[in-house]
Amino acid sequence: MDHWPKDVGICAIHVVVPSLYVDQTDLERYDRVSEGKYTVGLGQKQMGFCTDLEDVNSLCLTAVSQLVENNGLSYTDIGRLEVGTETIIDKSKSVKTVLMKLFEASGNFQVEGIDTTNACYGGTASLFNALSWIESSAWDGRLAVVVAADIAVYAKGNARPTGGAGAVAMLIGPGASLVIDRGLRGTYMNHAYDFYKPDLSSEYPVVDGKLSVDCYLNALDRCYESYLSKCHGGDAGLDRFDSFVFHAPYCKLVRKSLARLYMNDFVNCVGAKDENRKHQDYWAYVEKTFVELSRTVFQDKTEPSLLLASRVGNTYTASVYSGLASYLLSVPPERLPGKRIGVFSYGSGLASSMFSIRVVDNGKLSGLIDNLKKGVGRLDERTRLAPEQFEDVLDVRQKSLHQAPYVPTGDRGQLFPGTWFLSGIDEMHRRYYERNE
Repeated sequence: MDHWPKDVGICAIHVVVPSLYVDQTDLERYDRVSEGKYTVGLGQKQMGFCTDLEDVNSLCLTAVSQLVENNGLSYTDIGRLEVGTETIIDKSKSVKTVLMKLFEASGNFQVEGIDTTNACYGGTASLFNALSWIESSAWDGRLAVVVAADIAVYAKGNARPTGGAGAVAMLIGPGASLVIDRGLRGTYMNHAYDFYKPDLSSEYPVVDGKLSVDCYLNALDRCYESYLSKCHGGDAGLDRFDSFVFHAPYCKLVRKSLARLYMNDFVNCVGAKDENRKHQDYWAYVEKTFVELSRTVFQDKTEPSLLLASRVGNTYTASVYSGLASYLLSVPPERLPGKRIGVFSYGSGLASSMFSIRVVDNGKLSGLIDNLKKGVGRLDERTRLAPEQFEDVLDVRQKSLHQAPYVPTGDRGQLFPGTWFLSGIDEMHRRYYERNE
């Protein structure tokens, strides 16, 4: 329709990584597991984490303020602000309302949007809401901001090495360098208890690991089938995409996911019966074969997207967009224009979607890449802590959860400059934030 704004999509991205990390080889030794269990078996190198100085509010404050500053924006330019997160610290007050603190000086309080929550899918739902607003009669010509942020921590055990923390803020509007393909979206929703957080007194989830992987891969099948059914003409499979970015609970699952799509293309090509490929037993039988057959495709299309996933870990709602950022920084800028990027987003419980992004050379792409480097470049400036220190931090977080009044005990000197942090909680559970200079 000719009345839609042109080239609506992502105009800018900013990534926030924690200033602290633990090395996965150190964790292997500390946990007394076999060498390579986390680094090879899960595909993880490092894991970012936060002390009690940071929560989901502070992560989002940092992400949005730095996005605005790095891109020379005014808060009056923003008409919608959406937050995707599953890290809930208040059952009523949204993270978005806390972020309005940033808008006070500008006098702009007319900002639509609110939080969206469903495991790791909230960031994608928020992105879709922002896109819909810009393409609706409610749009007032201003830009939208979507911020996805989470702190992923687990109880002691097999799941703990799959944690992480971080945030991604995205500026959404017309004339974007990363254009969302209109009308090409596959979605699959269902009911499952694969990962959930019923205990509000703890940050730790309840996880059925095997079921979660099965749900993820089944959702991937369904979304891929739905997406391809909407493609008309041209390539109708992985050849359609120059890159494919997946939600990354851990890197090894992403490797299997690309092989899964490769298998689906193969099965469709030879005309095998659908009921065979949708059984998990069938996948288990052929998995190793297709992982090997798709090795070159994986190295070309998906491995470049795993920089942040391997070095920061699972960031829940921010994970798939960290993958997008990683891909954009892993490919020479001159080779990006014209590329189509497939995106698969999954949130347990379950909600999932697949969509695609076209990279457009509109004179703004180099600026997007340069600003993106400012956040991701912090990876090499982080402080490495020992596993004992990492466990101490998690113990403090767990014991202090919902305490009021409370003054965080973390070391402010370890925070990056420009980081917002929790300065204290009063007796009425009201949280106060300051910025590290």
